[in-house]
Amino acid sequence: MPDSNVPLNIAQRPRRLRRNPSIRSMVQETKLSVDDFIYPLFVMEGENHQEEITSMPGCYRRTLDLLLAEIAECYELGIKAIALFPVVPEEKKDDQGTESYNPQGLAQRSVAAIKKATPEIMIITDVALDPFTTHGHDGVMNEEGVILNDETVAILAKMAVSQAAVGSDMVAPSDMMDGRVGAIRQALDANGYEHVGILAYSAKYASAYYGPFREALGSAPKSGDKKTYQMDPANSREALREIELDIAEGADMVMVKPALAYLDIIHLVKANCNVPVAAYNVSGEYSMIRAAGKMGWIDEKKIILETLLSMKRAGADLILTYFAKEVALMLK
Repeated sequence: MPDSNVPLNIAQRPRRLRRNPSIRSMVQETKLSVDDFIYPLFVMEGENHQEEITSMPGCYRRTLDLLLAEIAECYELGIKAIALFPVVPEEKKDDQGTESYNPQGLAQRSVAAIKKATPEIMIITDVALDPFTTHGHDGVMNEEGVILNDETVAILAKMAVSQAAVGSDMVAPSDMMDGRVGAIRQALDANGYEHVGILAYSAKYASAYYGPFREALGSAPKSGDKKTYQMDPANSREALREIELDIAEGADMVMVKPALAYLDIIHLVKANCNVPVAAYNVSGEYSMIRAAGKMGWIDEKKIILETLLSMKRAGADLILTYFAKEVALMLK
């Protein structure tokens, strides 16, 4: 064995840059900031009431009055953007999702009220029919159970315009219909809403991670699945094709959804496009961490930060996450 008193001839010692918190912070390559977060929130009809979502502990469906207070508090913490999802009563659903573009619909009333109460907050509104259809699919369905692309796109364009009319800053088509970004951009521009942006769910996979979200909205499909319009989890080149098409049609930002099992896709998209890339830290990812934390199997706060950091490191410019408020408090 070599003499332990003889120093090793090591020119490079990476541990020198890890020796204390100050230097680790100085050389940290990726940093989380409250500016990175978009906070998804659920609004429901009624007054002075909230319901915790069973499969998403710590997340709530709130009536508009309570939601306004939550948003004001989040804005004070530095969260600059929210993504709004309406819980649509069953009696207002139909097979065409016509409630989606009702000027007095829950989403439209909520956007107007939020803009009045906290005008600086950026509101991103979901453009998809699944919360509004009796069958739970993201589009118009024919008698054979086929989702009709072009008929759906026409409704999505009307929905986007109705959201822009009440103050939405950015519409977010999450339906994965072909050509919907171009149709929405054309409809917005034709109605004088050139300033309203489009955050396209461009690489949205037919994932098993969405279950808790569908419980939250009551939007699970009543039959079949969404594999004819959402992407196959096995595919990566297809994501680049979808991204390219959406940008060509007018998307201002693109999204990869889910995030945690698709970090390679986030990295691939970031390397191959020149618009901001968002990642959706979806409900299933959230709920798994909450469940393991409740059991005491993990250090929950550290896992939350490490998980979000992995998305940022992979290339996400923005992260939609149900942890946004909690992490804003940690960072503050």
